[in-house]
Amino acid sequence: MISVVKSASASLQSHSRQWLFCLFTLFSLAGCDRQVPPVQFGGDIMGTTWSVSYIEGSHEFSPRQVQEEVEALLAEVNLSMSTYRIDSEISAFNAYDAKKWFSSSDELFTVLKAALDVGQKSGGAYDITVGALVELWGFGPGDVIEVPPAEDEIVDLLSRVGQANLRLDAHKRRILKQTDLSVDVSSLAKGYAVDQVAQWLSAQGVTRYMVEVGGEIRLSGFSGRGDPWRIAIEQPKISERSIALTLNLTDVAIATSGDYRNYFEADGRRYSHSLDPRTGYPVAHDLVSVTVVHQSCMMADAWATALIVLGVEKAMAVAQAHGLAVYFIRRLDDKFVHSQTPLFGAYLPSLKG
Repeated sequence: MISVVKSASASLQSHSRQWLFCLFTLFSLAGCDRQVPPVQFGGDIMGTTWSVSYIEGSHEFSPRQVQEEVEALLAEVNLSMSTYRIDSEISAFNAYDAKKWFSSSDELFTVLKAALDVGQKSGGAYDITVGALVELWGFGPGDVIEVPPAEDEIVDLLSRVGQANLRLDAHKRRILKQTDLSVDVSSLAKGYAVDQVAQWLSAQGVTRYMVEVGGEIRLSGFSGRGDPWRIAIEQPKISERSIALTLNLTDVAIATSGDYRNYFEADGRRYSHSLDPRTGYPVAHDLVSVTVVHQSCMMADAWATALIVLGVEKAMAVAQAHGLAVYFIRRLDDKFVHSQTPLFGAYLPSLKG
């Protein structure tokens, strides 16, 4: 794949109109000297963009047919989980009466179950019931705001936030909200979409690919140059784009969350789009970028969002407790301080034999 810039989409806790989540920005550094040119195509989904790059192998589909199948898969996810569509399944659930069971698709149910699991393991730092708060702060599909909302508005909506207000019935594949709340699964729906496309490609015999939705990526096999895919994590600078770290990856997924591009300023204070669902306010600490490498892009996506909310000390403890490979970047005055969990060390070139 030629050198491109991929911007992450907005998080569940905090969207942008462009869905540039924290903008860590992933660069694809596959290089122009590749020996085998990949097939490439892309488009729009859930208020952001997606792209696929793969090396043709022993499968029965033409590139055009592959593109059509991928677009159909992504259209299904979009119709189920996009808050940018009033006719989506998630929008229908949000408009549905509280305390009444809602029949869910298998896809949405899978995402909701994973989200509740991360919410519980993160101690509430990740919560998919923050949709109304995200909208209130101007980081959802609605209008952008220039001043922070009133405290009483935040308190009112916060009283309706909490994943304990959701009930999932696995036997009948149905969901229920116990109060009038708004669910937003965009912080892991992008990763879920990546996983769905990757699994379909693998099932067709495609073994070398990079699938990306809103900056969340899953990789398989080698790039067209015959070596692992090169992925770079952006240095979290507001004024410019530069690379903090380059990784050589294959057969894993990667997601990054940050808080340094999507924000607004009022009275000299910067309000990031990364909202803490426990307080209703944007996070205010020095952790500015979190990258998670995982076998599941959906889980990498969700965990990156959860850990950015926790702050580096708590995030490090939670990540190690749950066996996660995570890379952290903190801003201390005018310097960036990098750290990682032990499991992430396997992906750092400087730490390899």
